[in-house]
Amino acid sequence: MCKRTFPLILCMLLLLVTQTGCWSSREIEDLGLYSGLSLDTGNLTTAEQKLEEQGGTYSKKNLVTVTIQIVPVKSTGTTEKQGGQQTAPYVNVSGTGDSVLEIFREFSIRNERPIIGHHLKVIIVSADLLKQQSMDQLMDFVLRDNDIRPSTMVFISQGRADDTLISKRTDAIPSFHIKEMISNRFRTSKVLSPVILSQLDALMHSKKSYALQNLITVDGDTEFSGAAIIKGDTGHWIGTLSEEDTECLSWLTGKGTSGAIKAYDWDNEPMTYEMKAMKSKIKAIVDGDDISFEVSIRTEGRLIETWNKKSYPTSAEYSEKVGRVFQEKLAQMMQKLMQKLQNDYKADVASFGETLSIQHPAEWKKVMEHWDDTFSRSKISFKYDLKITEFGSFTEE
Repeated sequence: MCKRTFPLILCMLLLLVTQTGCWSSREIEDLGLYSGLSLDTGNLTTAEQKLEEQGGTYSKKNLVTVTIQIVPVKSTGTTEKQGGQQTAPYVNVSGTGDSVLEIFREFSIRNERPIIGHHLKVIIVSADLLKQQSMDQLMDFVLRDNDIRPSTMVFISQGRADDTLISKRTDAIPSFHIKEMISNRFRTSKVLSPVILSQLDALMHSKKSYALQNLITVDGDTEFSGAAIIKGDTGHWIGTLSEEDTECLSWLTGKGTSGAIKAYDWDNEPMTYEMKAMKSKIKAIVDGDDISFEVSIRTEGRLIETWNKKSYPTSAEYSEKVGRVFQEKLAQMMQKLMQKLQNDYKADVASFGETLSIQHPAEWKKVMEHWDDTFSRSKISFKYDLKITEFGSFTEE
């Protein structure tokens, strides 16, 4: 019996020695986990101004204001009551300087808990800041920091980016709210596919122009509104697309299969087409030094709303008549988008260059270094095939 027991005890002792456990772990309440990060033009907060008056400053230029959203405040995911009122389950901390890392280190001398970026969800950069600094300058530290996950989403803000990290709701964490809003893409194509850090890194290195989802904030309410265009060769913000433009961009690149088109009928009454399926195809044509594209867009859907009560959708003739109205509206929307991309911004954010590189790689190598200029001169034609397959449910009196 002893001969069997001794080896068993020895093995158990050896296992205990090799299992170190979580000897270096720290409780979550002892860490400053930040879930949101915003970057704005340099603007000293009131607290920073008072601290500097007392000598709390260092050698710097006030080029950028960094704001982090720390959660939880004290207890995980809950709100606390102070004086009978609920307080938000997060706290925002800001710092101003000319080095993101240095600002982060300044947070360490102002807060009782070390900040950790393992759970960073969103990064919001203000368009005003991107007019002055390039995206690769602002993202340099973020991409080098091992704490920050490459799946973090990146957005652009019209107005102050730190405003997007403030909510008038005491039960909401703005950074989580922004991330979760992306899930509504199945309802509308006005929301772009989210761009994460790893994708942004590739875009910056390729020197291609690209579009990022735009945010606007009013009185503590934040919503998606259009898209921001970043110029590939400079990394600066150059303009904004409207919500309709963004919807067309999603359809054009094949990343949007939902949405609605509102038009006005022959009696100037509004009517709405709900898209149930969408397919786009881009064909690149090379003729000597001339590059052109043919775009085919096919969509099927239903007439979901009409304010005209003089007639009811009961025939194929009516379906074709209504379909032509919506098709004309779709063509107008696409032409408006192409006018902005080719003439106003001279930036290809619709994957025409990618199509050329796949279909004509040799020609792409000739023009890739100055593609945006070539794209702005290229002829682009469209073919549309819009079909109304149903009219929803209605009652004829």
